[in-house]
Amino acid sequence: MSIARILAGRGDSPVHSATVGECVADVVRRLTDLRIGAVPVIDQNRVVGIFSERDVIHGLANGGASALERQIGDVMTSPVIGIEPGASALDALSLMTRRRIRHLPVIDGDQLVGFVSIGDLVKHRIEVIENEAAAMRDYITGG
Repeated sequence: MSIARILAGRGDSPVHSATVGECVADVVRRLTDLRIGAVPVIDQNRVVGIFSERDVIHGLANGGASALERQIGDVMTSPVIGIEPGASALDALSLMTRRRIRHLPVIDGDQLVGFVSIGDLVKHRIEVIENEAAAMRDYITGG
């Protein structure tokens, strides 16, 4: 199944993002309020990075509490690693595993069209496996 179909199955949930000029403390508050682990960082309508919990930890470890006063553009992970909507869920999981990342912006051309987490993809894989197991049980039992 493609990433585009997974996104379509989630409905119209918005992609929360940050801009390079925002203050780290403000975006950390947003991550907490939304109960999410990362946001794509946008500059001039293009995804230029990712800001995640991991970036917060690195910032605090290297700069102490003053890291919360910095701009997102100074602490985000860049260059961005993204995936196209037509890629498969397995391609996305493989990329995330190889690169040791947990979030991927879905980019079509230069446009951000979605954002997936490893949790989204694992949930999808579990659903596929459960459906295949149910079909196999039905086949075996003649149901």
